[in-house]
Amino acid sequence: MKAPPALVVVAHGSRDPRAPRTVRALLDRVRTLRPDVPVHLGHIELNEPLLPDTLAALGDTDAVLVPLLLTRGYHVKRDIPEIAAAAPARTRVAAPLGPHPLLVDALHDRLLQAGWPGGAPRGKSAVVLAAAGSRDPDSRRDTARTARLLSARLGVPVVPAYASAAAPTVPQAVASLTERGRPHVAVASCFTAPGRFASECAAASPGITSAPLGTHPAMARLVAGRYEEALAAAPAGAAGHHAIGHRRPALATK
Repeated sequence: MKAPPALVVVAHGSRDPRAPRTVRALLDRVRTLRPDVPVHLGHIELNEPLLPDTLAALGDTDAVLVPLLLTRGYHVKRDIPEIAAAAPARTRVAAPLGPHPLLVDALHDRLLQAGWPGGAPRGKSAVVLAAAGSRDPDSRRDTARTARLLSARLGVPVVPAYASAAAPTVPQAVASLTERGRPHVAVASCFTAPGRFASECAAASPGITSAPLGTHPAMARLVAGRYEEALAAAPAGAAGHHAIGHRRPALATK
């Protein structure tokens, strides 16, 4: 039988040494879920292996690239497809990890682990969803949708905030919620791994702050699910390079 296409997890890269360790641990979880699939790692920048090197090592084989990114944006729309197009491998690029109910599962559990709701009354509580930020309006729409899904799960307002390139910032979002009569504000870290943005957003939090999503089991299921969606969207072994557009998939939740 022909081996299944490789799963290449595409991480952004970070100067924080905790980030690549976290990503590699997440890949181990994905391998446990799909022991039949060769799982590889490629970074867009800052860490090795870089994505072009990972794809070059695969040679003329089939591969599905799964961005370890939580929204659409420049990396998903331009960087990753362009790198894939220049590689010898026959590639498909899957959708980013969010928005999706499995992402909300991870965000919700991380908040519970941090102590949410911390004894505060729901009518006085709210959450800031802290994300990296992007100038791309699709990225902001995706973050806003994740915030709405998390709000429905928690039963309190959830306001998106950004570490860069977009507004509001975490302090601005906290101040706005406080002015609206929600003085008990938690920060949900919508980051795949520790790093500068996650640390800055946590430092701006007035109270409970969840940890980055990291190796949460729902994240591994989501990576594996995006791989499977990409295979279903384009024939396995098809020649050429395919970019799989952002869709609203029906992956199984908990």
